[in-house]
Amino acid sequence: MGRWMYYLCSNVLGLLILLQFLTLNWSPFLEATVFPSSVPHVKPSYSFGRTFLGLDKCNACIGTSICKKFFKEEIRFDNWLASHLKLPPDYLPSYSGNYTDDAKIWRLVEISRLTTKYQHDQADKRICASLPKGKSCSIEHVLRKTERFQKWLKAKRLTPDLVQGLPSPMLRCPSQRLLDRIVRRYAEVPDAGSIYMDHLTDRDKLRLLYTLSVNAHPILLQIFPEAEGWPFPKYLGSCGRLIVTASTRPLKEFYSSPPEVAADLALQLLSIVNSMRNNDMNYFFYFVNVDAGTFGIFSNGLLFIRDASTLGIIDKQEGLQLTDGQQEYKDIFSCLASDCQSAFPSCNSVTEKQSLIMVCQELLPKLLKGKFLQPVQEKIDRFLRLCADSFRADQEVSDSAGKLIELLKSLQSCDSHFAYRYPDCKYSDKY
Repeated sequence: MGRWMYYLCSNVLGLLILLQFLTLNWSPFLEATVFPSSVPHVKPSYSFGRTFLGLDKCNACIGTSICKKFFKEEIRFDNWLASHLKLPPDYLPSYSGNYTDDAKIWRLVEISRLTTKYQHDQADKRICASLPKGKSCSIEHVLRKTERFQKWLKAKRLTPDLVQGLPSPMLRCPSQRLLDRIVRRYAEVPDAGSIYMDHLTDRDKLRLLYTLSVNAHPILLQIFPEAEGWPFPKYLGSCGRLIVTASTRPLKEFYSSPPEVAADLALQLLSIVNSMRNNDMNYFFYFVNVDAGTFGIFSNGLLFIRDASTLGIIDKQEGLQLTDGQQEYKDIFSCLASDCQSAFPSCNSVTEKQSLIMVCQELLPKLLKGKFLQPVQEKIDRFLRLCADSFRADQEVSDSAGKLIELLKSLQSCDSHFAYRYPDCKYSDKY
């Protein structure tokens, strides 16, 4: 009873302090959190790595240096703070948590799944199905014996033929320039920087191949980092089925936001889509699909791409590298996160307007509907209808999006709630 009362009092006191802090420092983008350094912690008794991270299946595939932080409790889930509290359900797509480098200063992070537990379990079954009945299955052993991985072991450089048939949209039509960038910037190995794979051990190669096959989101965050201005959250590492990134709140939490917030987010969203179509690196990024969890917002109001797994890339500098016939090649690595029977759409079918149409159809109406007075709302609705019309030419869709951007700019305010552009906006004539 004494311990229970202690936890109750501690939690109540912490809540009162948090409420006082939020009252004095309110922002529409802030999210409440608990700081684990101030809360008692008793290590749970379950097998964390085996039951949650999935490291018992193939450590060579998915174990990385950040795994140590999980086991040293330098990464904690928000509700993993006392012995009577367990890890969150393993079917959720993402979790909020806290991260530290020195056990003193903690920061919010997002802990997301690379695949659902169901996808992971189904992939394991497909891998083991190739073995004789009754024989024990080693995931790592089976994957090492595949024809694809044997080619990887002999390869000095990552080339388009080594990633044929992998399900990631990023690899549907990869250029050599893009593949060199993957190897040169792969953050899970020491001595990165070379386009050749000499510095990758056999396990490193299997881990990279496995990640590219399951979900290329961690790779995209590494090769196009937010420090260089790309609209992605900071990559902190991955372990097992989980990836750890800087914390964002999903866009769907802002559908009921005030008009000035909605206009600001809509403008950022359109600006990101435009920048991903046209950038100095000459890469054309396009979405295969978007939903309410694709984009996220930091506490300063800045919008980022929260889930890059549905992003495809076409190298406008080098052009398409693979023919549709080559893309039909499939093996077990093609089936680790998707249905092996699904056909890959041709890169030649991708249009300039594709991402704009998706955003104007699926996201912007939910963000902007009924938020503004007339005639502004009428103009917004008209531009959205034109932007979402897939029967219109690329230029017509782009022009409609451009007019919507100009209208949204006129609705922006210079306010401290938009910390990502304040106080700079005070010295600009755009506001």
